[in-house]
Amino acid sequence: MKKFVMAALGGTVAGVVLSTQIAAPLLADEAAKPGSVYEQLNLFGDIFERIRTDYVEQVDDKKLIEAAINGMLSSLDPHSSYLPPDDYDDMRVQTRGSFGGLGIEVTQEDGFVKVVSPMDGTPAAAAGIQSGDFITQVDGETLMGLTLDQAVEKMRGPVGSELTVTIAREGTPEPFDVTLTRDTIKLTAVKGRLEGSTVVLRVTTFNDQTYPNLEASLKKAVEEAGGIDKVTGFVIDLRNNPGGLLTQAIAVSDAFLDKGEIVSTRGRKAEESERFNATPGDLAQGKPIVVLINGGSASASEIVTGALQDHRRAIVVGTKSFGKGSVQTVIPIQGEGAMRLTTARYYTPSGRSIQALGIAPDIVVAQPAAKPEAETEDEAHQTTSEADLRGVLTNDSMTEDEKKQAEEERKKAEEAAKLRVEDYQLAYAIDILKGFSAISVEQAPTEAAPAEKAPAN
Repeated sequence: MKKFVMAALGGTVAGVVLSTQIAAPLLADEAAKPGSVYEQLNLFGDIFERIRTDYVEQVDDKKLIEAAINGMLSSLDPHSSYLPPDDYDDMRVQTRGSFGGLGIEVTQEDGFVKVVSPMDGTPAAAAGIQSGDFITQVDGETLMGLTLDQAVEKMRGPVGSELTVTIAREGTPEPFDVTLTRDTIKLTAVKGRLEGSTVVLRVTTFNDQTYPNLEASLKKAVEEAGGIDKVTGFVIDLRNNPGGLLTQAIAVSDAFLDKGEIVSTRGRKAEESERFNATPGDLAQGKPIVVLINGGSASASEIVTGALQDHRRAIVVGTKSFGKGSVQTVIPIQGEGAMRLTTARYYTPSGRSIQALGIAPDIVVAQPAAKPEAETEDEAHQTTSEADLRGVLTNDSMTEDEKKQAEEERKKAEEAAKLRVEDYQLAYAIDILKGFSAISVEQAPTEAAPAEKAPAN
């Protein structure tokens, strides 16, 4: 029987990830009375039979039992739930990096459906859905009073079909409608690129392709830069990353650590506690690292962030993370479905639990609201210098090569300024790495360590 160990908010259902189920134990009063387990099961059987025979409409036995199972699991905590066969298939497909839906990670807060994060390159991201948004209606129908399962069901539909969601957003006085087209979500777990001499690794999820994608993207970007000696440092962008497979979180952490603990998990039984340690080898070869996080960074993202932060291997920049410090095991059960059961809490190398607290960045940097394009262009036009004045004197102290170098530096400065407008947090992270580069002196490696790193699965 195969088990999936998850460090994520939940499983994907048609591209909408469940992270909270709301269900109250119907038999709470009865359970409080003395009695054996068998008496309680008899009570359940009596109520089930009474519903079958006396309810105002005929009920589907299978759906009724599934609802009872889900109620039992979801009453434990927000992340334990029952996965019917279709939902279980969707979850397994997501771990392979492709599924159908909107690309929204959702939870439930005080009865409202809340967006944890939109996924990169999905209909939700393209439509401008933001972390922290509340979805109040779907196609004009209110979601108030529904469980998260029921709310998600309303957002399901065939690929290519449209739906309109009503969004309530902090700082926006009135709710507004957003129309999305359902699509097949194909996630590239890691995308690497060069920003000047900095390698930026955007990690969107932790599926079974995350470590291989990370290794390949990092090597390609380093080659583009002209070798590791030409690289200022690395930015690992975990913003709006909702988590995923625990094994991949461990592998990604291990990729940048030579030794020491990565994470420990502690369950109900002491003998089931586990500790995961790094193995020799650092893909970044000692270069400085900045990790970017925000309120949409959850679970597996927090494992990576906590490990690198506790070992002082990276500076963490951004805003406080989501704060999910529990591990779910997905256990296949009879009937081709599965149950997602919270089986452990995880702890960072220093022994801290981030459950309901999140990880605080070393440097808090909020992402400013985007300015209208016209306003940005007006500001650019207002910037002048001596060189822009009519009849300006030429600089007679610079050679042609020096002038060429100055022009290249000016272009780099303009690109950096443009990045600050597009993504202030990322620009801030890159500036930190530039600062490290400016004050560091060239050092020979103290010991040889293999650059290759195998995932710790």
